[in-house]
Amino acid sequence: MKSNERLSDIKAMTADQLQDELLKLKKEQFNLRFQRATGQLENTARVAQVRKDIARVKTIQRQKQAAEAAA
Repeated sequence: MKSNERLSDIKAMTADQLQDELLKLKKEQFNLRFQRATGQLENTARVAQVRKDIARVKTIQRQKQAAEAAA
């Protein structure tokens, strides 16, 4: 999925959905790290992609919290 599409999907999520997505991504990140450690990881680029997705979700969460606090 392109990052622009992914970003618009993330921005459309509610706070609870963002938290669920963050949890899902962190579980995936753990599994990828485990696969890399055991030599089973085939798509090494996915590790960086998941890390960037986690950062995107956290950024959107902070932006929404700041907007709520300002309102």
